[in-house]
Amino acid sequence: MITIKSKAEMDKMRRAGKILIRFFEEIEGRVKPGVTTGELDRFAEDFILSQKGKLAFKGYHGFPATICASVNDEVVHGMPGKRKLAEGDIIGIDVGAVVEGFYADAARTFAVGTISGDIRKLLTVTRESLDAGIRAVRPGNRISDISHAVESTVKPHGYGIVRNYVGHGIGANLHEEPQIPNYGKPHQGAEIKPGMAFAIEPMVNAGSHEVKLLKDGWTVVTADGRPSAHFENTVLVTEAGAELITQDA
Repeated sequence: MITIKSKAEMDKMRRAGKILIRFFEEIEGRVKPGVTTGELDRFAEDFILSQKGKLAFKGYHGFPATICASVNDEVVHGMPGKRKLAEGDIIGIDVGAVVEGFYADAARTFAVGTISGDIRKLLTVTRESLDAGIRAVRPGNRISDISHAVESTVKPHGYGIVRNYVGHGIGANLHEEPQIPNYGKPHQGAEIKPGMAFAIEPMVNAGSHEVKLLKDGWTVVTADGRPSAHFENTVLVTEAGAELITQDA
C-alpha cells in the first residue's frame, strides 16, 4: 500500500530534506585524497545530530554507520572504516535523516581529486538519469514512467543499470511501497497521486549490470570490478508535479 502524506507529514519530510541539503554542502569539501571513509562518517553523524535530526541508517537492520560510503566498484551499502580515499577515486555517499518520525534519503557520487573523462561521463549520465526520473513524477503518470525515464537516459550510453536494488517509497519509514526500478516499460504500475513520496535512485555501472554481495553482508560491488555511480533524491508529489526536497532548485 502506498501511503498518502498529510501536509504536516510532508513538512517534517521537508525539514529532514533541508538537513541533507546542508550536509552535502558541507561534506563536498571534505572528500579529498587521504581522508578515510570513517572520518566522513563521523562528520555526518555529528552534523545531522547538530541539526536536531535523527540518524536514519545507523542501526537500521543492524547497519553500523551513519552513511553508506561506496568507493569505485562498490555500488551501494559500503561500510565506512579505515579506507583512505585516493586521487582518482569516486565515492558514493548515501545518507538519511529523520525529523519527528519522518524520513528523507539522498545520495551523491563525488570525485576524489581529478578523475578520468570516462568516469566523469558515468557520473554525469547517472545524474541526468535521476533528473529524468524526477521529471516523470507528476499526478496521472504511473510508477514505471519514472523507471522508463531513467532507463531511456542511460541505455544509449551502454552502461549497466543495476536491477537488484531499486528506488522506493518513503515517509514514516525509510523504505515503503512502491518499489521503483530503474528500468522498465512505461505506463505500468500504480498511478502517481499527490501526497505520495519517493526516493528515486539510479545505480549505474560502467560495465555489466550484474552485482554481488561481499562477505560483510552489506557492501554490494559490480561483478566485473568496473566503477559504479549512485545518485538519489527524495521527492514529494504535489498537484504541480515533483517537489524536490533534498536538493536546492
